[in-house]
Amino acid sequence: MANRKLGTQGLEVSALGLGCMGMSEFYGETDEQESRRVLDRALESGITFYDTADMYGSGRNEELIGPFVQKNRDQVVLATKFGNRRGPNGEYLGISGRPEYVREACENSLRRLGVETIDLYYQHRVDPDTPIEETVGAMSRLVEEGKVRYLGLSEAAPETIRRAYAVHPISALQTEYSLWSRDVEDGILPICRELGIGFVPYSPLGRGFLTGQIQSPEDFAADDFRRHSPRFQGENFARNLELVERIKQIAGEKNCAPSQLALSWLLAQGDDIVPIPGTKKIKYLLENVGALDVSLTAEDLRRIDEAAPQGSAAGLRYPESGMNTLNK
Repeated sequence: MANRKLGTQGLEVSALGLGCMGMSEFYGETDEQESRRVLDRALESGITFYDTADMYGSGRNEELIGPFVQKNRDQVVLATKFGNRRGPNGEYLGISGRPEYVREACENSLRRLGVETIDLYYQHRVDPDTPIEETVGAMSRLVEEGKVRYLGLSEAAPETIRRAYAVHPISALQTEYSLWSRDVEDGILPICRELGIGFVPYSPLGRGFLTGQIQSPEDFAADDFRRHSPRFQGENFARNLELVERIKQIAGEKNCAPSQLALSWLLAQGDDIVPIPGTKKIKYLLENVGALDVSLTAEDLRRIDEAAPQGSAAGLRYPESGMNTLNK
């Protein structure tokens, strides 16, 4: 698998990464044994970039992937995040970017992962009550101490990104981006490219919707958070199915899966883009890796843009409470 550069500080990763969140929470039933097989198979397939966060499973996700990272430390680029605080029972406690919390969160992540250094450390959500300069200043001290190699932000607004970069170079911005979430094209991608920051799209398959496998809200387990997502409810669901049908038609003509078309489209948006589709099944992992073999012509890209233009998805991408933490 080819590598791509994230930022201009020297970070290189596989063109496709692996999002590990669903292995521990949010998408229904989990199977740690199967997840470990997925991690091993991903590395065999050429994926070197693995994404987790301290909030996923309230730390359990870092503990799950820790042994895998330790075993393959010289091959794996490890990304984790801090900022979304949770209590002992998983309850959400808000966002923190306070300098003392940055250090505490990093130490806890290093302990759970069982490593000495985090390759890419993101602020998961911007803390509106702490100046970004103070947060990134604390993150930069972790770099100086060798506990972190590169810095990242997630769901940050253009001006926040600029202010952060003035304190310490930012190597990557992670924000939702897919054929049904294209708002980053207006202001966020341009500022990243101006400053030389790599872009890591999360939920590049629209939380599974762009795979074409989801036909009803009843397809979700009772504890699947998508049941509460506006895009998966009522009239929004029906309208979004129409969008997926248009993607499926083009994918059929290209003899590929809708998920592969969606990922190939993202990869074609620039060499500075590294999607991190998440999965907990080998079948879907291999399908995602197959996207790298899909070649899109200029006409293909035009038709895809026409089928899924910016703003075509119905509904907010999070419930209102979640939307209040984005683009800050």
